[in-house]
Amino acid sequence: QVQLVESGGGLVQAGGSLRLSCAASGRTFSSYYMGWFRRPPGKERVFVATIRRSGSSTYYADSVKGRFTISRDNAKNTVYLQMNSLKPEDTAVYYCAAGRDPSFTTRTTEFEYDYWGLGTQVTVSS
Repeated sequence: QVQLVESGGGLVQAGGSLRLSCAASGRTFSSYYMGWFRRPPGKERVFVATIRRSGSSTYYADSVKGRFTISRDNAKNTVYLQMNSLKPEDTAVYYCAAGRDPSFTTRTTEFEYDYWGLGTQVTVSS
């Protein structure tokens, strides 16, 4: 069992930056691949970024590529999402997620993740 708690959301102007953190409980954090998803107002939750267990490989949605960076610190049981050049369309509730099944290789869909945080709100004003 893994419990995930996101933090770092808030209100920021367009062009600004935020760094989200997701703290995980337990001693097996390094055995999970991690992901960030977001749910814009009135829309479904969508993939943002994912990172491998070791942090050696990352993958991003096209909408955030070049602006967002996912990283992890396995010693601190924490995954981060650095968000730069924010746009109003980045406004959403951001969720972190943890998965473990090695047969899942894309890791861009919700069903590939087993545990979810409650989310943190990010609002970007124009």
